[in-house]
Amino acid sequence: MNSIDVFRGAAHVLRGVTLEVRKNERVAIIGPNAAGKTTTFMTIAGLLKPKAGSIELLGERIDLLAPNKILTRGIALVPEGRMIFPEMKVIENLELGAYIHGGLKGIPETVEWVYQLFPILKEREDQAGASLSGGEQQMLAIGRALMSKPKLLLLDEPSQGLAPIVVKKVFDAMEEIRKSGTSILVSEQNVRLALDFCDRGYILENGSVVLQDQACDLINNDHVRQAYLGI
Repeated sequence: MNSIDVFRGAAHVLRGVTLEVRKNERVAIIGPNAAGKTTTFMTIAGLLKPKAGSIELLGERIDLLAPNKILTRGIALVPEGRMIFPEMKVIENLELGAYIHGGLKGIPETVEWVYQLFPILKEREDQAGASLSGGEQQMLAIGRALMSKPKLLLLDEPSQGLAPIVVKKVFDAMEEIRKSGTSILVSEQNVRLALDFCDRGYILENGSVVLQDQACDLINNDHVRQAYLGI
């Protein structure tokens, strides 16, 4: 993501944002509400188009592509609020995630991997998405994204509204996802959780990157400690 500017209506939401996620890396985007974090994810996924700058995946420019084409290139978004299909069964939600590979028959091993990550989804596979708890819906949203076999997984506020024990399960699964070779870009209000999990981080304020560093160094940065960790 190179020098990206994004407008939403008349609002200049992202201002010259540059960030990088390397292969097999975990990167956090941290910032206050309305800093531009969700806009960043939507722009990478192709749901918003930049007015300036470019986005590349493995050397190929993708910001001019439609969202479905970006998905086929290997970027999958788990949106804030999960946005599962509530009337559809768990297995049907997963199958939609696999449509670019021809559905579940195209990648049967992937649905089994999702079930290994989140065993409760196997138990619930014939239940409607609306019947799941908030934590189970988040697991389903992540599982649905994984069905596309992404190279880069975008996670927008994955712990939002979840109980601590469920948050641990989700982040344990995210570590297994990273071990599988998938890079992860995560936005997270729980700054300590994000920096403990990630390798590097970017601080986004008022639509601009104001700080970037190794996660361990950001934890000890005076601005981060005062503004985000309450220390």
